[in-house]
Amino acid sequence: MLDVSNLKVSYGQSEVIHGLDFTVPKNETLAIMGRNGMGKTTLFKSLIGILDSTDGQISIDGVNVTNTDSYKRVENGIAYVPQGRMIFPSLTVQENIETGMEVSKLKKIPDDIYALFPVLQDMRKRKGGNLSGGQQQQLAIARALVTNPKVLLLDEPTEGIQPSIIKDIANVLNEIKKMRDITIIVSEQVLSFTMAIADRIIVIDKGNFIHEDLRDEVNTEQIKKYLSV
Repeated sequence: MLDVSNLKVSYGQSEVIHGLDFTVPKNETLAIMGRNGMGKTTLFKSLIGILDSTDGQISIDGVNVTNTDSYKRVENGIAYVPQGRMIFPSLTVQENIETGMEVSKLKKIPDDIYALFPVLQDMRKRKGGNLSGGQQQQLAIARALVTNPKVLLLDEPTEGIQPSIIKDIANVLNEIKKMRDITIIVSEQVLSFTMAIADRIIVIDKGNFIHEDLRDEVNTEQIKKYLSV
């Protein structure tokens, strides 16, 4: 569903993503783990088109989107929930979700969205800025889902969220994968969350992939060493 080959990304003269290759099939959840500053967010921004790549190719469901604008990538089936969530604080919950529907041309919010996020239905008239961090994260995921994505990118979805809500978000992501044919890619530092959702884990370090495991074969102590400073 997502195929990336020899992806390189630079800030000015400094290359920060060094020729990454990876493929994520339909219905797989891939976690890309690494410490702060190792390239996770840069990688995600290049996949969605916020940052230009200097080399390589990005394909979504067989369509080459490497040199296309972000909105074209969204139309081709990639959705992005950025670090810090980036919801519209002055819009209501319902209005926030509806901003994602311009791409999919949906006339109303699908029932499965509120089934996944009942708290959002209860708060649909409330301003996004008045929600807790965990509720805003759920809202950001809901807004991404109404674009009907083939690939859902979530950048550090547990950041700043209390543990009980982290479990809820893990459950929701697993439910989304059951309900839809979707590929999910998360960047993450919280290993317990990753182990609850991921089929496969890749560790990134200074813009290179240095370790890869299927979840059933993960040595958690080894992963913890990679994540410790």
